[in-house]
Amino acid sequence: MPDLIVVGAGAAGLSAAIKVARSGFSVQIIEARNRIGGRMFTLRDPVWQVPIELGAEFIHGLPPEICRPLQRQRSDIAEVVGESWCSTKGRLSRCDFSSSVKSILEKMNCRGNDESFLSFLDRRFPNSTASKKQEARRRALAYVTGFDAADPGRVSVHWLVRSIRAEKQIDGDRAFRSKNGYDDLLDIFRQELIESKARVQTETVVESIAWSRGRAVVTAQQASKSLRLVAKRVLVTLPLGVLQASSRETGLVRFMPSLPRKKLEALKILQMGKAIRVTLRFRNRFWETMCPDQKNNKTLSHMNYLFTQDDWFPTWWTRMPDKLPILTGWAPARSAERLSGKSQPFVVRQALRSLASALKTKPSRLESLLDDTYFHDWQNDPFSRGAYSYGAVGSDGAQRALGTSLENTLFFAGEATDTTGHNGTVHGAIASGHRAASQILRGRSGRSTTDCGRLAEPNHETFA
Repeated sequence: MPDLIVVGAGAAGLSAAIKVARSGFSVQIIEARNRIGGRMFTLRDPVWQVPIELGAEFIHGLPPEICRPLQRQRSDIAEVVGESWCSTKGRLSRCDFSSSVKSILEKMNCRGNDESFLSFLDRRFPNSTASKKQEARRRALAYVTGFDAADPGRVSVHWLVRSIRAEKQIDGDRAFRSKNGYDDLLDIFRQELIESKARVQTETVVESIAWSRGRAVVTAQQASKSLRLVAKRVLVTLPLGVLQASSRETGLVRFMPSLPRKKLEALKILQMGKAIRVTLRFRNRFWETMCPDQKNNKTLSHMNYLFTQDDWFPTWWTRMPDKLPILTGWAPARSAERLSGKSQPFVVRQALRSLASALKTKPSRLESLLDDTYFHDWQNDPFSRGAYSYGAVGSDGAQRALGTSLENTLFFAGEATDTTGHNGTVHGAIASGHRAASQILRGRSGRSTTDCGRLAEPNHETFA
């Protein structure tokens, strides 16, 4: 009987399992997929031999949970640089909205009752006839929708404030990529799993967890075989969307007895953000010679982001600083809802139409240049059921409640349980794994805070 069973081999589960196993505990990880990594899912383009991310792609800022392991392995990390372009009312120009959006976001605070971001905008920045104010408001909505994959009518201002403060602590306005994508981090995890002797069992779908103090029984399916696994403790690192699954949905895990009321309330108020991304490889960088700024003879050669007003794919990015013929389209929140469940050909056709409209060219031209496409529908993936989490209005303390251990037997981790303001990120997931591991090793709950005015400090000594 292992000392610990970890349900889920994503960033949280792997980081926790390794830390606990290094302390001499016997650890077994159970993963439903045929691979480790969870929402880190890297493919390799056969032509350009570069990573294609179907899930997490960017390293946001300089989080020690990711940067220190990569630096120890001397991984090649490059900062995302280049120019941001905006398509507004059919016209392409260099973006000039960061200061106006920043001024809006800085007006948010944690004083008083919580409210949605849309409610905050309507109260503090109502619709105006002034075009600059209208554009700033629209861009602020697009930022929250795009970056957080959140519904602006539901996402909490208190939650946004905590997230923004947390980002500032790690230079979160900067973005980086590792040379081999998140596979570089997973390679480190794979080696550490071997060294710590933590075992991984893939293609094993957990169906139920029966627990009482000091003992848990995990029932799972592996192919056509039913498994019954017993351990002293179980760490659950399932994505929020899976924990929220109804009794009729694939991937549901039943807890016996049921989870306590506070956890169930947290599951109701936390939200799973939706996002669809499609990566297109073309025969050449056709946009490189496009010259939308004829006056200054400025081309799109150094474009890294393209922001549009398109309802389907409002955001695009290139592989800058690498000048490769690859573009990724991003459809968050309601855009993702419209695309989720559609076939890959449908998504690609819509992406080409959206891109052609933004770049003022014909879809047929882009289709003739298209070489390959990459796509994964995380909403329809039964083992994720969404992209990443955010807090709805009134969610103060919900992450802490979801991450609280039960009877020193049932533990919880994952980006949705992170209390440091880094929900929705790989480093937030890793931090939650380290926090849960510390709880398991100490045999008691770790410290955190639900005070909107300050953040729980990450446990940095675990990254040394």
